[in-house]
Amino acid sequence: MKKTYKIDVDCANCANKMEDAAKKTAGVKDATVNFMALKMIVEFEEGAEPKKVMQDVLKNCKKVEDDCEIFL
Repeated sequence: MKKTYKIDVDCANCANKMEDAAKKTAGVKDATVNFMALKMIVEFEEGAEPKKVMQDVLKNCKKVEDDCEIFL
């Protein structure tokens, strides 16, 4: 399952850090961050619960870029 989330991030480099952090999160099969559109597309692993996984994604993104935001 794929879902798109609106994000708030200051620069393209920060967006890349967010993408890497999201990809390393348990339950995420793949993630793509589009800095120009301020969107994150997340593909979840089979059986993963998107709401719980996205809370972990947000935590991991905050570790690498503390002023980023994902609107869940």
